[in-house]
Formats: sequence, C-alpha cells, structure tokens
Amino acid sequence: MDYQELKDKVLASINANHDELFKINCRIADNPELTGEEKESSKTLVDLLSSHGFKCEYPYDKYEYAFRAIHGENNHSHKIAILAEYDALAGLGHACGHSLSGSISCLAGIALSELQDELDADIHVIGTPGEEYYSTKGFMVDDGLFDGYELTLMVHLFNSNIPTPKVLALSAFEYEFFGKPAHSAASPWAGVNALNAAQLHFHAIDMARQHIKEGSRIHGIYVDGGTAVNIVPDHVKTRIYVRAEKRDYRNELVEWVDRMAEAAALATGCTWSKNTKTHPTDDLRMNKTGDAALRETYSELGLELGDESVVFGSSDVGCVSYFCPTLHPCLKIAEPPVNIHMREFEELMRTPVAEKALDDGALLIALPIIKIFTSPELIASLKDDF
Repeated sequence: MDYQELKDKVLASINANHDELFKINCRIADNPELTGEEKESSKTLVDLLSSHGFKCEYPYDKYEYAFRAIHGENNHSHKIAILAEYDALAGLGHACGHSLSGSISCLAGIALSELQDELDADIHVIGTPGEEYYSTKGFMVDDGLFDGYELTLMVHLFNSNIPTPKVLALSAFEYEFFGKPAHSAASPWAGVNALNAAQLHFHAIDMARQHIKEGSRIHGIYVDGGTAVNIVPDHVKTRIYVRAEKRDYRNELVEWVDRMAEAAALATGCTWSKNTKTHPTDDLRMNKTGDAALRETYSELGLELGDESVVFGSSDVGCVSYFCPTLHPCLKIAEPPVNIHMREFEELMRTPVAEKALDDGALLIALPIIKIFTSPELIASLKDDF
C-alpha cells in the first residue's frame, strides 16, 4: 500500500472507534485517580484493548497499574511503543489531560494494529502510571522495559501545537530538618528550631534564583511545619523541585540546594536529611527525523504551530528519550492563558474540542509512524539521529 492507502485505513479505524474512545476518556476524566492509585483507569484501558484483540500483560513487570498490550504474533522486524498516561492531579483531576491523551494512544494503537504487516512493525501500547509524581517511566527504563524499541511516542495536550516541546529536567526531594522541642514561652532557649532551618533553606534558594541559568526553576512547599504554636518545632519537612533545561545543569543545581540545606542546618544547630520516592526526569532529546515527520503531519492536519520557545514543564518521557528515539508532540486544546494544571484545562476534557483532539492526536501518532516505517532510509536516519 502507498501512504494515502495506509492513511485512509487509519482514518477509517479512527472514525469507527471514535465514540467508544471518547466515552473512555470521559469515564476516566469523571473518575480521576492519583499517582499510584490508577486501579480503575488502567483496568478500563486494558479491558478496551483486550476487546480489540490485544493480549495484555497486566500488571506489567512489578508495576501494579502498568500494562503492555500486544496485537498479533509480535514477530515483525521493528518494534514501536505507544505510551499511555492516565494519572490525575490532586485537587485538579485531569487538568494535565491524561484522560484524553491515554485514550488518544489507545485509539492510535488500535488503528495501527491493522497495519503491522504493511509496516513490518509490532505496535505495542504501554500503560505508564505515576507520571505526575513518581516519574515511573524512569524506573521502567532502568528495569529494561523499553529494551528493543526503535521508537516510543505519545501526544500530550497543551495550549499550543509544538512538535518537540521544551521539557525541563527535574529532580524532586523531601528535605527534613531535625531540632529539639521546648516550650515556646517557658524555655525557648532550650529548643533547637527546625522550622528556622527550613525557612533559612528557602531564603537561600530565593537568593540563589537571580544567579541560576535562564529556564531553570527551583520551587517547593512545606509538608510538615511543626505540631503546635507553643512548641519549638523539632521536625520540619519540605518538598522541593529542581528543574533545568538540561539534566547535567539540573544535577549542579541539586548539589547547590543540598549545600544550602547543610548551611541552614549548621546556622540553626539542626541536622538534616534528604530522600525521594521519585525518579529524576530528563530533558526531551530531539530526534530530527521524527521531528520532521511530526511537522509534516501538523501541516497535513491543518494545525498551526505555536511558539516553540515556551517551557512545557517536565515529564518522565525525557528519561525514555535518552534511551531510544522518542517523540512527545504537544496538541493544542486550550487558548492561552489557560494552561495545563489549571482547572479550566480540566474542564475541556469532555467538550467538542476534546473530541476533535482525540482524532487529531491519534493521527499525530499514527501518521509519523507510517511515514518513517515505510521508508528504510528514514528508519536508518531515525537511528542515526539518536
């Protein structure tokens, strides 16, 4: 088949399955589940893919709410992974659009499963839970779950169309400061104030901001600021995110924030520790061949590109991009100033705008795959670029 014939088959499948997938999106949007709690969301997508002839490993490896869905005999020359996200945000539901983006990935996977022989490629749909907090894709990379894939990709909803968005490398830590309790009125001199140490840490970070490189971000919150006003706080916990345009500079900033914590503890007579449950995320590496195929597809769909200098945020998909060629295009669903992680963004998930994005997103995944994997030259170029 030529490109147009393959595209027509994809379009026919998308049209045939659109209503079912939009209902799935709405169901997940109406029942948001936080990172680490995606029981029903993951099961909904697994049941859907199973009903379309996919064999699903679920749970996948040691990840309770991850899955891998394979259609057919899994015996083609090339292997491609379409990634699906489905966790929600605390207090904001699917304000990152994962209910819709996960449905987009499944719709694209179903459409492409019918073309595996023509592409000589196995199309796997991999459910990746815990993006919002644990950065599970990073752990999955470490565990070898992306071994053998020549391309991984997914679409993220945004307020602009961007082929390769600016994704910041991120490290997330909890800092704890330990002091000594005492009565705040009767004998405050007997206490060692852990809250003072934490405040000094934040002040040091604030003063450092004017000297960090453009595009970097350091921000945090107090998780535990003490137990009672009349007790000198002997334990305080904060959560701090450190971001930068490249992972090497992110690592430098983390070392700097650690030195600030040590200095704050020393100045106040406290001790300190640091821990994390999350995987550091990396910046998104551009693949020129994949990026070019995406740009052709945006044009083909009549989607105007936006300002590519804006910061998208952070995502664990960056970890995958350091391991194999990875595409993470952004699809516009909102008008600025509405952006991801805003309540207005979540409210768009059940609208006609989301219905159109469902189809456009599936094509934004499927058509670049067809363009690349029907051309030995582009397959080779994809690998060379990586």
